[in-house]
Order: sequence, then structure tokens, then C-alpha cells
Amino acid sequence: MIFEKSLTLKQLRALAAIVTCGNLSKAAESLSVTTPAVSTQLRNLEENFGTPMLVRGPDGYVDVTPAGQAVLTAVDEIETSLLHCMKRVEALKSGKEGHVILGVVSTGKYYAPGLFVQIREALPDIDLELVVGNRGEIIEKLRNHDVDLAIMGRPPREPIVDAEELGPHPHLLIAPPGHPLLTRKQVKAEDLLKETFLCREIGSGTRILMERYLDRIGEGQPYDKIELGTNETIKQAVIAGLGIALISAHTVIAELESGRLMTIDMQGLPIIRRWFIVHSVDRKLTPAATHCRDFVVSLNGSFLPRV
Repeated sequence: MIFEKSLTLKQLRALAAIVTCGNLSKAAESLSVTTPAVSTQLRNLEENFGTPMLVRGPDGYVDVTPAGQAVLTAVDEIETSLLHCMKRVEALKSGKEGHVILGVVSTGKYYAPGLFVQIREALPDIDLELVVGNRGEIIEKLRNHDVDLAIMGRPPREPIVDAEELGPHPHLLIAPPGHPLLTRKQVKAEDLLKETFLCREIGSGTRILMERYLDRIGEGQPYDKIELGTNETIKQAVIAGLGIALISAHTVIAELESGRLMTIDMQGLPIIRRWFIVHSVDRKLTPAATHCRDFVVSLNGSFLPRV
């Protein structure tokens, strides 16, 4: 393209700083340069693309044009790639094979630290970083190449990934001791749907599973639900009697063993899903990431808590 030789990181970072800070003077301060220097970088950027990146208001603050937003998206991707590059170079300089970022959905945080230790012990020459987030966040990180590998339940439809199965992932319906449904030999769908269900935020794989299960057994009947932000909050809320929950068995093993939580027997439960380790197909795995994936697969799910 005609601007390949004249487009610079300084121009891209100037645009990002202006948008983040709101005006040129604050952007210049954040970049430790003069305001005219930032203005020049922006002008050169707009000349390279042949279109305005920003629209300046009378108060001196700016709005981003559609073209500017497209460039900002590219800036984020470039900065992420540069950060990964720097980490890999630092790993190589320190004698490591490479830097690997492993993403784990938040339901997996109960076993992720132990797995992290096993990987570190088996592959000491790899600089490993662990990132935990909900399903939507981890999928977004896969899409943006912010993680090399990810451990989750059902692999996403987009981005397209390669997936290796790791082991079973059972889901249970939990209630506090003494809950009326625990004494029934057979719980009917209409009785279950009278309860209040505690669930994770939209985007959580556990919530998706709960909604599909209740819609199936209740044939689409409505039910009350309360959204809570974490599995820990849900567990404590169930113990307190706020409601019941369909939740990963791997998150409640200690509470089930201590008797603070109990399971409701219901047709179709437990729901057995699988854990997978995945990576985006549009980005080739580094040798270090390949070693990590192969090691985790070789464990055959031995790191998963036993229910």
C-alpha cells in the first residue's frame, strides 16, 4: 500500500492517546511530547489514510470517525502482538523456550493453580502465564490472540478452534441442607420451576447450560432467577437459602463433602459435559505452546477434581 513506508507506531499511538485522553494537550502529556508533535503525528496519519480519524468539537474534545475506530482496533491488535513479542524475547533472553499464555474459564480456577504447578514442574524452560475469566472473556481473548491456549467447556463456534478433550465436567443441582426438594423421591419439573435459581452473568457457560436444561424440562415455562457474579457468591447464597443453582461439580466439592450443600436428584442430572483445551486455528502454535498443550492432554484429566 502507498503508506507502508510512512505509517509509524508514533502516529498510531498518538491517535490512541488522543482518544483515551480526550484532547491533544492531555494526549501530549501522557506521551511526554509537545502538543504540536501529537498534532503532527495525527495529521500524518490522516494523510496516510486519506481520511479524517477524528472530529473535533468546539470544546476541544474529539469524537472518533468510523475510519478512526477501525484504525484503533488495529492499534490494539498491534500493541497486543508487540507485548507478546516482548515477553517471548525476554523469555528467550532468560534461557526459556518461550512465553505461553494459558487462559482458563473461571469455573476452572478451582483446579487451574494445581495444573499450573504441574506444567511448570514438567516444562521448567517455558515462561507460563495464567489468565482467568468468564467464558465470554476467554473467547474474546482467543479471538484477539491474547491467549495461546484456553481451557473451557464447550468449544466456541467463533473463533474456529482446534480442541482436545481433557476429561469429564459434571454439573449438579445444589441446595442447602433441609431444602424441601431434597426429601422427595421424584422431583417434578413444575415443582422445580417454582424455585429461585441463582446463576452467573450472561456469557457464562454454566448459565447457558442451566437455561437450556430448565427450558427443556419446563418446556419454556418462566422461572425466577437472580444473577450473581461469581461461583463463590452463588455457593454462599445457596447456603444462606436465597435459592438453588445448577453449577459445576468441580466448584462445590468441599461444600458437598462438609455437608454445607447437597444435591437435588432430578431426571437428567448430573449433566456431564467435557473439558477441552483449545487454540485458535488462525494462529499457529509456537513450539512452547505445543509442548504445553501436549503435556496437559497427556494428563488424561488427572488434574480434575474427583466428584
